Amino acid sequence: MKGSEAWSKLALVLLFAGGIAAFFLLGGPQYLSLDTIKDNRDQLLALTERHYAAAMFVAFVVYVAATALSLPGAVLLSLTVGLLFGRWVGAAIIIVAATMGATGAFLAARYLFADLARRKLGLETGTGTPGLAARINQGFSDNAFNYLLFLRLVPLFPFWLVNLAPAFTHVSVRTFIIATAIGILPGVFVFANLGQSLGRIESTAELVSPATLGAFALLGVFALVPILIRRLRGGGDDARSTAP
Repeated sequence: MKGSEAWSKLALVLLFAGGIAAFFLLGGPQYLSLDTIKDNRDQLLALTERHYAAAMFVAFVVYVAATALSLPGAVLLSLTVGLLFGRWVGAAIIIVAATMGATGAFLAARYLFADLARRKLGLETGTGTPGLAARINQGFSDNAFNYLLFLRLVPLFPFWLVNLAPAFTHVSVRTFIIATAIGILPGVFVFANLGQSLGRIESTAELVSPATLGAFALLGVFALVPILIRRLRGGGDDARSTAP
């Protein structure tokens, strides 16, 4: 069993490494660039109109693969999908594809590295007095949905990092999927809507205003409010229970 598991892990590593290598060797960064998309905007729109279902399928598969492999260019992909399919259909494609891709990366990281990471950090059960890593893991696991929602909403944290880091905790797959799908909603609708103006955008850096980023950050802070309330109530209960 251990031998077959080792081979399956090796195959998975090779699959991910091969996908990333193929992206760069085949000129992926060149094709997935703002200038290339802008130069081919009319052709892409015409092709999508002629083969709508096929274009939707290809866009979905490409987005899932790019997210699962943590490839660069997620913002540009979102803009392109919004351009080709509009804000509503485009947003639906992005939400489902990004959630599936993120879950794939999460599951792969958990399958490949979680056991080793937990042993190194002392997160296994029954290993004695919990250290800092174990306490962080416990806190994250107890409030997984709110913490993940915060990490998804606040644009400070890279999307790929939030896909991988929870894999080394005891966050359930169900919680990861739900928090991801809800947490990416605001950003998805913003970028899908901005896709309509892709031809006039000179740089992806000019897409989101500081006010919009601040709004995302505020939403993220709100996601932590239930945790704060629970802790305050817990502290009050502890104080009452120890009072004479």
